[in-house]
Amino acid sequence: MKALTWQGRRNVSVETVPDPEILERTDAIVKITSTAICGSDLHLYEIFGPFIDSGDVLGHEPMGVVVEVGSAVTNLAVGDRIVVPFTISCGHCFMCRRGLQSQCETTQVTEYGSGASLFGYTKLYGQVPGGQAEYLRVPLADYNHIRVGTDLPDDRYLFLSDILPTAWQGVEYAGVPEGGTLAVMGLGPVGQFVARIGIHRGYRVLAVDPVAERRAMAERHGADVFDLTDTVVDELRDLTEGRGADAVVDAVGMEAHGNPGVAAVHKAMGLLPDGLAQKLMETGGLDRLAALHASIDTVRRGGTVSLSGVYAGEADVLPMKTMFDKQLSLRMGQCNVKRWVDDLLPLVEDAADPLGVMDLTTHRVPLDDAPALYETFQKKEDGCIKVVLQP
Repeated sequence: MKALTWQGRRNVSVETVPDPEILERTDAIVKITSTAICGSDLHLYEIFGPFIDSGDVLGHEPMGVVVEVGSAVTNLAVGDRIVVPFTISCGHCFMCRRGLQSQCETTQVTEYGSGASLFGYTKLYGQVPGGQAEYLRVPLADYNHIRVGTDLPDDRYLFLSDILPTAWQGVEYAGVPEGGTLAVMGLGPVGQFVARIGIHRGYRVLAVDPVAERRAMAERHGADVFDLTDTVVDELRDLTEGRGADAVVDAVGMEAHGNPGVAAVHKAMGLLPDGLAQKLMETGGLDRLAALHASIDTVRRGGTVSLSGVYAGEADVLPMKTMFDKQLSLRMGQCNVKRWVDDLLPLVEDAADPLGVMDLTTHRVPLDDAPALYETFQKKEDGCIKVVLQP
């Protein structure tokens, strides 16, 4: 089959690789009909090379049709149309029973002290072949699927794999009071959905991004939008009676603008031998924290900062004095996709499309064009906000 593979820093290619097979009785094989490039895929493209091997298949936002099931699979049948959550979980362990599927104790990657295994996402998360491919092996398939109908197009459902529940969890964790104000840092795909979910819930949404096309998309869905300037925090405070927003969702994470010194370190680590780079990232890794610092400055005293953007640094320095003095709550974590499906499925199937799932994809291309679109997405060129690949 054809699959998008990692070959090096900023170097991915479509190659012919062996078709996936049933390895465990609980597996299923899915023929992929749509699969997306996620913002966190850019971390692999740019930073996480020391934890990836050449030829690893990327991608964790797929959906398709079941073409084969293992002998122990009872909840799926050939021909079922499913979305595949990016987290691989069992559904019955201590963590899964508490709605913390991203911490699943059955698939935790204990070698690296990480949570549940993820599709297409480095040795840190199990090195499981991903879904930017023609076919995908789904472990623990009875639980790791979202069965959907056949009448609506893929785009109605595809984003249930990751970014839509990630945004929903980010807003849930933000704990915005009824009629309150939610600020959103970053208007990539997750930030777009955070803003729309906030508006759907009746919040006032103030959204910040340096890219004009992203601001324009959020604005047409009802957000008040702001460029990323040196004065934006003061502007947001002025609009909230000098206090700041009730809550802020940081939808940017480690790819924040700012801190060229840390960016240079990221580049240098990519040039080190894998063993040395892995050790450095595990013990001394740093993130660009501009978005997080802006979130801490923007939220009101007693408010909540919710992190949906991915952070990975083990040596990050946080403004603890400010956080303590402002009595902030900080919530974060990999998304527990299955926890939110019952809330989201009626919304994506609603004819009114209240979360605008049909107004996010800006680029739809064949799988063969994926390498070029990784570069376009990484450089934020050509108005690129969300890329959907069709194998």
